Amino acid sequence: MLKKIMIDYIIKNLEKRRINLDSAQLNLVHALIKSIQPEKNLNNKLEAKSSKRSFYVWGDVGRGKTLITKSFFNLLTERKASYHYMEFMQSVHQDLTYLSGKKNPLNIIARDLSKKSKVIFIDEFQVEDITDAMIIGNLLNQLIKLNVTLYLTSNAHPDDLYEDGLQREIFINEIEIMKKSLNIHKIEGLIDYRSRNIVNLNNNANRIYDDNSIREFLEDNFENLSFHKECKINSRVFSCKAVSSDFLWISFADFFKEAGGDKEYIEISEKTEWIFINDFIECDDNSADLIRRFISFIDICYRNKMKIKFFFKDYTCNSLYTGDKLKSLWSRCQSRVNEMQSINYLTNMKE
Repeated sequence: MLKKIMIDYIIKNLEKRRINLDSAQLNLVHALIKSIQPEKNLNNKLEAKSSKRSFYVWGDVGRGKTLITKSFFNLLTERKASYHYMEFMQSVHQDLTYLSGKKNPLNIIARDLSKKSKVIFIDEFQVEDITDAMIIGNLLNQLIKLNVTLYLTSNAHPDDLYEDGLQREIFINEIEIMKKSLNIHKIEGLIDYRSRNIVNLNNNANRIYDDNSIREFLEDNFENLSFHKECKINSRVFSCKAVSSDFLWISFADFFKEAGGDKEYIEISEKTEWIFINDFIECDDNSADLIRRFISFIDICYRNKMKIKFFFKDYTCNSLYTGDKLKSLWSRCQSRVNEMQSINYLTNMKE
């Protein structure tokens, strides 16, 4: 009965996000639930202590890893805590600074975390920085020894984390130890539900998306959103409307007025899955600098096969620029923007 209640809850939660569970996603749901319902052995004794409860869920973007695992996590009644990976590591680094000079500070941090939470969920698990790499495996292994159950989601298999990183062998040694305590579950399948939902926005030609409706859509399709007015790109601060590890929402009128350049645009294209742009304004040669930045941005995003959703509202791409100075450059940009709105373009994955 409990199993059915949990499955029904998770299914309904995903249906709100316009996701109908496919077989691969349903397999993950059953695996998660089975991990907290250990079966009896021949002697009718529960084998909970010997079973693996911690999970490492990985697979392609948009497959529902976070939504499914978080929906399951929300049903657990134990003391628990949920983090985005970057948020978790920032907290750990702050604690290490505070504990500077103490012996075995990671042991202290692990004990403190285990006292506060018996279950910890870490989303978007990724390791790119050498400082994090020297910390995270050790810390997670200590948490597991302290009987903390971990739920980790990632786009990469544990063996593929921190590829080509400095002193990677130290990191891999800790990961190999951790893998013995994890259910490593790949969520198979080809459908990127999040991209499908965004592409389907093109079918709502009669709907005008204002800030509130865009925000509502983002909340339905992304996790760990931050609705700030600023974001840091290439160590510089720029205006934005919202940001997460998967997307950046910017205002055309504000973002491209700022003195950004190729370095910032390349960083966005390399680290962001989706870009959302609204607040378009009509520009002439008095706004040539703004248009020039937008053209550079589009060139880089097009080259890197970035997915962009344009909310033109009162304008079309053809009416954005009416000047003469950048006419030839704008003609190419206009063609690319039109192509980038096509279903064929948006459904192609980055290579």
